[in-house]
Amino acid sequence: MKKMARSRSNRKIAGVLGGLSKSVGIDANVLRVIFIILLFPTGFFPMAITYGLLVFILPNEEDVIR
Repeated sequence: MKKMARSRSNRKIAGVLGGLSKSVGIDANVLRVIFIILLFPTGFFPMAITYGLLVFILPNEEDVIR
């Protein structure tokens, strides 16, 4: 597994799910669908807060030393 960072090329909002997809080797669209599916039953807040925290915690991919 690679070091996780926000993607600069595969992003819709902030690149969190694009970066996660690169690090675990799953298609980003699959992760986006899973995120949306989990967003509604959890009442928006847990998933939205997690995404928001990851935006600030994860570095951009060009900031990660490879």
